[in-house]
Amino acid sequence: MADVAPAKKSPSDFLNTILGCRVVVKLNSGIVYKGVLACLDGYMNIALEQTEEYANGQLKNKYGDAFIRGNNVLYISRIE
Repeated sequence: MADVAPAKKSPSDFLNTILGCRVVVKLNSGIVYKGVLACLDGYMNIALEQTEEYANGQLKNKYGDAFIRGNNVLYISRIE
């Protein structure tokens, strides 16, 4: 039986698979945004739809669309 190595995925591959999905984006400041990932670019600038803003775990604001500058992003993760 031959060993088959799993396909390696780059961060770009991951980001392309989550376009149109609900995501959580945490900023360096600790603020968290949840919404639908509309698009992003090579600088990690992110456009979200149906956006909710959380501070200290509490919902603070709701936005239709939001743009997040990439240099503020700590991480992005898909919401299951």
